[in-house]
Amino acid sequence: MKRYGFNEITLMQYITIIHGGQVGVGLLTLPREMAKTAGTDGWMAIVLGWAIAVITSLCIVAVMRRYPDDTILDLIRRLFGKWAGRAAAVIWLAYFAAAFAAVLATSVSITKVWVLSQTPAYMIVLLFLLPTVMVARSGIRILGRYAELVFYCSLAAPFFLIAPLKDSHLVHILPLIKGDWAGVLQAVKLTAPSFLGFEVGFFLYPFLLRKEQAYTGVVIANTLSMIVFMLVIFSSNLFYSPDQIAEFTWPTLSLLKIIEFHFLERFDIVFLAFYLFLLSTTWTPLLMLAGHCASRLTGQADHAPHVYAIAGTIFAVSVFYFPTVKGLRLMEQLWSRSGLVLAYVTPFALLLVLAITDLIRKKRRTEGRECG
Repeated sequence: MKRYGFNEITLMQYITIIHGGQVGVGLLTLPREMAKTAGTDGWMAIVLGWAIAVITSLCIVAVMRRYPDDTILDLIRRLFGKWAGRAAAVIWLAYFAAAFAAVLATSVSITKVWVLSQTPAYMIVLLFLLPTVMVARSGIRILGRYAELVFYCSLAAPFFLIAPLKDSHLVHILPLIKGDWAGVLQAVKLTAPSFLGFEVGFFLYPFLLRKEQAYTGVVIANTLSMIVFMLVIFSSNLFYSPDQIAEFTWPTLSLLKIIEFHFLERFDIVFLAFYLFLLSTTWTPLLMLAGHCASRLTGQADHAPHVYAIAGTIFAVSVFYFPTVKGLRLMEQLWSRSGLVLAYVTPFALLLVLAITDLIRKKRRTEGRECG
């Protein structure tokens, strides 16, 4: 009997959960970071970052398919024992909780700056948490349906980024390849956190209805994210000069300020209000998986009480303290650095462990036959 059979998700839901986790806050700041590091060659760093993310994602699937009904917590417990499983649950809980807090706090900060400057931060946190908790407490299947719905509703968003190109200048990106390979390689380090989100595959795999489609799913999810990143990078580089783009904190939003209609001037505010739905597909899985890890620690089947506890704690903290810009950057750096280890290193380490385990088992079987 399948342990998670009652909560299975389709391939499309699998793709949209991973893709939604990647296209988050980083989309708003990526053009500035790429411009500072690699100039207009930043698009090459995106391609290299995509290749690394795809290879790592395929490695995750290769690891999880060995025990298709296990999450990574079950797998570590199976390989290394009970206490290693508990330690892994603590580590992943801390990672998901910290990532959730960082993404939520950054989203609240952006909302305050662009839309609700007079509204207390804790009120915005509360408004974001109410629908988030409703989805996060309901299980993977509901999360998958929500992520799929938001994806379909956001298909028109790329066309908004194309609209400002009527005032663009092709000379800003020429020559297309300037040969600053040192800057490109350095920029790859910045793209790696932008592709974070595929690590949820460690927890989604047991829920996937047709697990043989997992390889296809992770490739499509990462490729969709790469297309979005490339569109944002090229749109920003075409519109802004290389010196201008580095002056904006959120170049993507600033790019949309020039779009005007006879009945609407601040289109960027409308877009941001819609973009919050996309951001919610980044922070909602983080809250749900943090609750899942907490439930594994306590031995409870229902993760909902832990979702309430984590969300309530974050709201209580926001009443008394909300991070400054410097604090937000520290939170993002902490999330990025821990994500580089858990998302990019763990899959290869586990694959190596499984390969060594297979060799040991094969050797024992061979010795057993010889003794027999």
